[in-house]
Amino acid sequence: METNDQQQESFKEKVKHFFQGDWKRKLHRIIYEADTPLGKLFDVILLILILLSVLFVMLESVRTIDERFHQVLYIGEWVITIFFTFEYIARIITIKKPSKYIFSFYGIIDFLSTIPLYLSFILVGSNYLLTVRALRLLRVFRILKVTRYVGESNKLVKALRDSRPKIFIFLFAVLIISIIAGTLMYLIEGEASGFKSIPASVYWCIVTLTTVGFGDIAPVTPMGQFIAAIIMIMGYGIIAVPTGIVSAEYAKSMEKKNQDDPSYVHVNTHACWSCGALKHRDDADYCHRCGEMLDPEDEF
Repeated sequence: METNDQQQESFKEKVKHFFQGDWKRKLHRIIYEADTPLGKLFDVILLILILLSVLFVMLESVRTIDERFHQVLYIGEWVITIFFTFEYIARIITIKKPSKYIFSFYGIIDFLSTIPLYLSFILVGSNYLLTVRALRLLRVFRILKVTRYVGESNKLVKALRDSRPKIFIFLFAVLIISIIAGTLMYLIEGEASGFKSIPASVYWCIVTLTTVGFGDIAPVTPMGQFIAAIIMIMGYGIIAVPTGIVSAEYAKSMEKKNQDDPSYVHVNTHACWSCGALKHRDDADYCHRCGEMLDPEDEF
C-alpha cells in the first residue's frame, strides 16, 4: 500500500507530466470526457455547482430569504458564473475546431448558462435566467454510468423517430375532431356561455380533450354538457395513444437488437478533440465523423 507521502509525490509527478505534455489534449479529456478519474471528478464538481446555482436563484426569488441572505447568494452566483466562464473558454481552446463546439447544442447551452449574470448589468432580472443551467445536467449524467446504456437510449430515439408518421396522423385527427366539436359547441352554446367564437370553442375542446380543464369556459345547456362528456371520455383514450405507438415501436426495436446480439456495440464518452463528436466505439482508434485519431487511454 502507498503511504500519503508516496501518493502526494505520485500526484505531483502526474501534474508535472500533464503540463510537460500536450496539455490541450489532456485538458480536453478532463472537461469533455468521463473515462478518467479527473474527468469524473470534474463532472462531479460541475454537477454540484449547477445544482447550487439553480438553488441560489430559486432561493433569491423568496423575498424573506433574499432580504436576509442576498449578499451571500449574489456572491455565490458570481463565483459559479466565473467558474463556468473559464470552463466555457477552456472548452473552446482545447478543441481543434472551436466552431464545432460553439454552435453545437451543448455549446449554445453552455453559453446561455454563462451570460445571464453579465446581462443583469443591462437587463434587470435577467439573472433569474440562470436556471437554464439545469439543462447542463444532461451532459454530466454520464458520471452516473449511464453511458453503458447509450445503446438503449438510441433505441428509444429510433422508436420516437419511427413513430413520427403515426403520431403526426394521430395529432392531425385530434385537430380535426377539435375543430368539428368546437364548431358544434359554438352553435349549441353560443356567446352567452362563453363560446364567443369558433377559435375560442376549439381552444375549449382541446383543453377538455387533454383533460386539463381550466374551467374558464363551461357548457350550460344539456346538449353542450352531453357533448362535453363525450369529449372528456375520448380524452382518456387519446392520451394513451401516443404512448402506445412509441411503446410498440420500441418493442420492435428490442426484438431486433439487444445486448446479447453480436451486432451490439458498446460506446463510451470519448470526445473527438477536433470536431467534438461523441459516442465512439470502445475499440475505435479514429473519430467516426472526421477521422481524427482519438486519444489513447491514460490516467489523465
